[in-house]
Amino acid sequence: MDDFTSMETARFMASLFTIDSEKQVLYALDAGAGSGYKKSYAENSRETFRKQAIHHFRNAAFIEDNGKSTNSPDYRYRLTEEFLAVIRGNGTAEVVSHFLSNHESLISIYASKKKFQKIPVTINGKDLSFSVGKHNELQKAIIEEFGARFAPGAECLYVGDTIEKDLVKNEKRLSELGFEITLHDKMPDVVLYREDKDWLYFIESVTSVGPMDDKRIIELQELTKNVKSGKIFVTAFLDFKTFKKFSESLAWDTEVWIADVPDHMIHLNGDRFLGPR
Repeated sequence: MDDFTSMETARFMASLFTIDSEKQVLYALDAGAGSGYKKSYAENSRETFRKQAIHHFRNAAFIEDNGKSTNSPDYRYRLTEEFLAVIRGNGTAEVVSHFLSNHESLISIYASKKKFQKIPVTINGKDLSFSVGKHNELQKAIIEEFGARFAPGAECLYVGDTIEKDLVKNEKRLSELGFEITLHDKMPDVVLYREDKDWLYFIESVTSVGPMDDKRIIELQELTKNVKSGKIFVTAFLDFKTFKKFSESLAWDTEVWIADVPDHMIHLNGDRFLGPR
């Protein structure tokens, strides 16, 4: 039993959490999350654990991450040095007292580190931030670079984040335009609306999966079957290397934008743009 956290330390950890006064509920990871405890979890449980359990430990400055994107296979958590000292000290009164005396400042320090690891982005005139990662680097380029060149004056109605799934989601405007949004519908990565032309841009930010292929177009057409505005389907890539990887699967009558060459687009549209300049 030496491998388990002592009761004193466990009680101390629990005492530092803020519990919702209305729900009186605190979610915690089951000690049997490993296969050695004959407890199994579904493959898609990671996000639930992260939000309902790990999140509390992080906010309390018990743990920090390694700065990788949350959807990276190399994403890891580790104990903060300060809290590791509490565990090594077996939760004695002296060790706990030292930690508590610095607890608020520790929370600020680790919150600042987390904030520093964000990608700043301006959306609809507001300063927001994405979590780190190539996917969100590309989303930032879509909003700030693609939008300025090919959708001037457009409003961002939707954009997700690898941590905060619906960073921007203007449900009222989307509904007015005819979207049928349910919990089961998969929105494109970015939705822009250009009111002067009544155009909607559906943009997929592709770094590893998810281009505008025929299957994706059918899904989006079903999602927007009541939308009367003009629809533009765009697959965005960081570079030509990634574009080449997916080029054979891209659907006809869609557009391609590559962040490395932001002033140009590739139109998979037959003779629509054919003719002398």
